[in-house]
Formats: sequence, structure tokens, C-alpha cells
Amino acid sequence: MICHLICFSGLPYSLNQAGLPLGLFLLVLVAFITDYSIILLIKGGNLSGTNSYQSLVHSTFGITGFLVLSLLQFLYPFIAMISYNIITGDTLTKVFQRLPGVGPGHILSERHFVIAVSTILFTLPLSLFRNISKLGKVSLLSMVLTVFILITVIIRAATLGPHIPPTENAWVFARWNAIQAVGVMSFAFICHHNSFMIYGSLKEQNLSNWSRVTHMSVGSAMIVSILFAATGYATFTGYTQGDIFENYCGNDDLATFGRFCFGISIITTFPLECFVTREVVSNVFFKGSLNNHAHVAVTLLIVAACTALSLAYDCLGIVLVLNGVVSATPLIFIIPSACYLKLSTERWFQGENRIPCLILIAGVFVMTTGLIMAVMFPQDCSHGAEMFYCYNLFSSP
Repeated sequence: MICHLICFSGLPYSLNQAGLPLGLFLLVLVAFITDYSIILLIKGGNLSGTNSYQSLVHSTFGITGFLVLSLLQFLYPFIAMISYNIITGDTLTKVFQRLPGVGPGHILSERHFVIAVSTILFTLPLSLFRNISKLGKVSLLSMVLTVFILITVIIRAATLGPHIPPTENAWVFARWNAIQAVGVMSFAFICHHNSFMIYGSLKEQNLSNWSRVTHMSVGSAMIVSILFAATGYATFTGYTQGDIFENYCGNDDLATFGRFCFGISIITTFPLECFVTREVVSNVFFKGSLNNHAHVAVTLLIVAACTALSLAYDCLGIVLVLNGVVSATPLIFIIPSACYLKLSTERWFQGENRIPCLILIAGVFVMTTGLIMAVMFPQDCSHGAEMFYCYNLFSSP
């Protein structure tokens, strides 16, 4: 259980939305709620005698609840894959432009071409694997590259940050669109879909052992997230973009290395999300089993749809916000709490039900308010633009 890789690049942006002090507080709060709701899922499973998120919701709220959960579990990795393609186009085009003879007008600097080629050569073939265990080494590579990405951001916070003048009110306690920031943070921590699978793999399957594993996993993810978010925002303050690598200068070689690592990590993570979406389709429409032809057809349809949408839209920030408030928030805040409260014999707001009640109310508020704000007040996007501070900081090759 680790943070979504995509949201590492978006976490500094969430602090830009919320304000640094409030943003860090909200990041810790979302991590706490994630930790609590993961444990709540297993408690609900024990009460209902179920061993998966889908079966828990089906047992508690019937076929309607199962279909709503399936839709949400399809949407969040599907939108994540759109985000992955957007980042691939953003990052690798800038990497290629550092190659001799590749300029702004070259085909390798065209995001549509890069997204299409990376899809055909890498993400689609990897997504066609039927067994997710075959992607184990690829996942390990992604985690190793994430360490290099974090090191790059920390180094540039120390070497680049002092040369960029902070924006007005850069260190203000709170900003008005903090609710949207919660959506991005929620997307970063979501891992509920595989909680029962991990619980089932434990040698000692009890709540005490599960709580320990959850605390360690979410706690470590929280520390890495805080480090990435704080150093990224401190470097660029109010100029922070939805994809932090959009802030680094095109001729910054260290940032180019970070972009390369990030691009490869994104490409290797894409198939894992495709596996989740395909599994949801299989469970809802094919009774949990896809023959070879259906497996290929469903995979092609999912990848083609994600690619088409990422080619048509290139602003990462709003994609992260929408996925956070529409998909991640109900999966973390609302559904685990609602299931436990319905299964519990105690009254609402009494005993152990107090915290689930508060989380449920908070989830409904974040989801509705965040969605309204995202639609009424869309965030600006300066995709592909070289930032003003780049012209004097790095000499051209």
C-alpha cells in the first residue's frame, strides 16, 4: 500500500491550493482517515463474513451498492491512466528536446506523437498480461525510480528554490480552495481496493496485526508525501503547477534526469491501473472471467479510450482534482464508514461509531463541495510554458 505515483507530482500543487500550513495539516489528516478507513474495511468484512471490498458492499447495500462501488473503482484508475498519459507527454518531450538535433519543432517534442508511441510500444503490451504477478519486477523498478525523483526534487529545493522569488502570500496559512486540495491528497493515498487481498496474505489474520501493517504502510507513505509536497512547494511557491516537473526549466539537466525517471515510472505503472479497470469490467459484465478474445478486446478498448482522452486534454491539475473528489473521496471517506455503520449494532454518534460518522459527513462535504468548486472555478493551466525564472538560471547548451 503506497501512494499513487501520479500524485507525487500533484502534491505540491495541493499545497498551492490549500496554503502550506493548512495543506500539511490536511495531508496528515487525510493519511489518518485513510489509515482508519482501511482498518474499518476489515472490521466490516469480519462483521459481514466477506473477504473483498465488492462483496462487503454487496452484502451491505445490495446490487445497487455493488454497482456504485464498481463504477467508482473503474473511474479512479481509468482517470489515473489518463493522467499518466498526460505526464508521459509532458515529461518525455522535454527529455527528448535535450538530445542533439531535437528542437521544439521536432516530432519527438510533439506530445501527441510521444503518447501514441509509448502506448503502442510499452503500455499496451504490458497491459495485455493476464497475471498481475508478471508485473512485479516492473513495479519494483517504478519504486526505485521514485526514490531518484524524490532526491531530484530535494536537491532542486536547495539549489533552485533560493533563486526564485516567492509569490505574494506564499506562506499564508490557508487558501479558499483547500477542499480541492483534499481531493488530490485523497487520490494520493487510496489503496482500499487491494486491502482484503493483502489482509488475506498475512500469516496472522487478525485486526491487531492488520492495524500494525496499515499504520506502517500509511505512515511511511505520509512521510514521503509530506517531504515531496513541502520541498516541491517551497521551491516554486505560488507558481507550482499540477505537474511539478512543468515548473523545472527545460535546460536543467538534473530535472531532465528526474523527468526521465518519472516518465519511465509512469509507463511501468500504467498497466497496474489497467489491470484494476479490466477486473471491474470482468466482474460486472463477464461474471469475473474473460476468455482470451474478450481479454484483448476489453484491454484495447480501455487503453484506446484513455489515450484518446489524454490526447484531447493536457491539463493535469484539474484531472487530479476531479479524480480525487469524484472517485477517491467516496472510496476512502464514505463507503467504508457507511458499510461499518450499517453493520454495527450501536447507534450513530455513540461509542465506536462516532469517528465513522464524522468521516462519513466529512466525505460527503468534500465530495459535493469539491466537485462544485472544480466546475465553477477551474484552475488555470500553463501547460508546456517555460517559466519566467528559467531564462537566466541555466545557460543554453
